[in-house]
Amino acid sequence: MGMVPTKSAPESGFFMFKADPSTDVQDFWTRWFSPALAKHSRMNLVLTCKGDLHVDDHHTTEDCGIVLGQAFKQALGEVKGIARFADAHCPLDEALSRAVIDISGRPYADVNLQLTREKIGDLSAEMLPHFLHSFATAAAITLHVDVLKGTNNHHMAESAFKALALALRKAVARTSFSDVPSTKGTLNA
Repeated sequence: MGMVPTKSAPESGFFMFKADPSTDVQDFWTRWFSPALAKHSRMNLVLTCKGDLHVDDHHTTEDCGIVLGQAFKQALGEVKGIARFADAHCPLDEALSRAVIDISGRPYADVNLQLTREKIGDLSAEMLPHFLHSFATAAAITLHVDVLKGTNNHHMAESAFKALALALRKAVARTSFSDVPSTKGTLNA
């Protein structure tokens, strides 16, 4: 499994998913959440996955979060001249979600999606917060994602991922400063 930021994507926010044809990778994941994350964060991503869905969706989803977090951290490089802190809200019909990010070098995630269904499409609903925890840990960011209201689990989850994407885009935005945005002078501790 691997994910790398692409330099030759046709437009910003491009997402391509390549799955091993012998595995039944979650259609819902690849058609909604990952493309929304790429599109609204303006990250160009290519994800290749060979999962063990014959067991369950845990390791495949977790590994996608880990690899995406690692790719994010690698693509960001030395953390200088960026906003660092960001928040975003995103509605989707009746659902409203908030994401707050600190590119701190300290991995932490607090995720409250308020999902009530066991599955969304063919993906276990419990895997969505787990994906976000895995992403935050591998990216070494502090992440808070909350669904503030909603009744449709699909809308709630999708609005959460879009809020995350918007917050990521704002957090990595270049500022007029060229220093590390920390009073310690580093974000690696």
